[in-house]
Amino acid sequence: MKVTMTEAICQEGMTLLEGKADIYVAHDAHPHHYLEQLRDTDAFIVRVADKGAIDEATMESSQALKVIGRTGIGYDSVDVAAATKRGIPVVITPGANNRSVAEHAVTLMMALSKNMVESDVEQRKGNWKIRDAKKAFEVEEKTCLIIGLGTIGKIIAHLCLGLDMKVIAYDTFLSREQMAELGVEKYNDKFEALKTADVVIVQMPLIEGVTNNTIAKAELDAMKPTALLINCSRGEIVNEPDLCAALKSGSIAGAGLDVFWNEPTRVDDEILHCPNVIVSPHSAAQTREAVIKMAAMCVNGCLAVCQGKKWPYVADKAVYDHPIWSGREWAEV
Repeated sequence: MKVTMTEAICQEGMTLLEGKADIYVAHDAHPHHYLEQLRDTDAFIVRVADKGAIDEATMESSQALKVIGRTGIGYDSVDVAAATKRGIPVVITPGANNRSVAEHAVTLMMALSKNMVESDVEQRKGNWKIRDAKKAFEVEEKTCLIIGLGTIGKIIAHLCLGLDMKVIAYDTFLSREQMAELGVEKYNDKFEALKTADVVIVQMPLIEGVTNNTIAKAELDAMKPTALLINCSRGEIVNEPDLCAALKSGSIAGAGLDVFWNEPTRVDDEILHCPNVIVSPHSAAQTREAVIKMAAMCVNGCLAVCQGKKWPYVADKAVYDHPIWSGREWAEV
């Protein structure tokens, strides 16, 4: 068995493959650069790759390919439809980074609310007077709006309630009663929720043509001028030029971002030069604990598929309707 990786996974994940596979680490996010290595590959583990990089041409060149693994829940780097057509499951790792991302979102909120980054930068320049900037505020009794109350959103709500914040949410999939059980108030009108919130945390999946630009000019205009926006989900969910305009005009107070329109970001990207924005390089899911969990889930899933077993955590379960999976058993998780 051969496993090819765009980049090496953590040592704990590599250890799970010891004695079970020959491993080729490409150190390259573009599979077209090493198609020859992929020809006899059984499992292709993708850590980092551009959107759509693992395309139909990649799969056509990999006659032995049985499974594609993603160390994360996002799979926009893989043409899932092309994989499903060939009966190739795309293994993902849902839940492995939930706590990590939730904590990161709340950390960005707290750092912004205390003006931590600007204070650090200015003090190192000798500007002790930055302490009088009057940008810091307490989150107690402030209202946090969570747009997308999924698994990560629920953890964020729990953490914010622990900070004595009022938590409201906009999510069409949960009822008022379900939210109330979590201590969260449901808003059916997104704009009414935005007008109410002191902090807006976006935590929803990117669904092309549906969730793109969930936050754009109209939404930003509806927010309080003292409000903060946090996005640790996907960059395309927030209209970045509109956000830049809002930050520069002061129509919102600040933003904390882990995701962007350009990834990796470029040094001349406008968002990196806006006032009152804190950024991190799509690293919310990169805690030690989350990285180990993601690697283990991905490797175990890929091994199960290569053994001819159906692994439940895949991007599209319709892959198991393919004739090659007829009569196969489900893997034990």
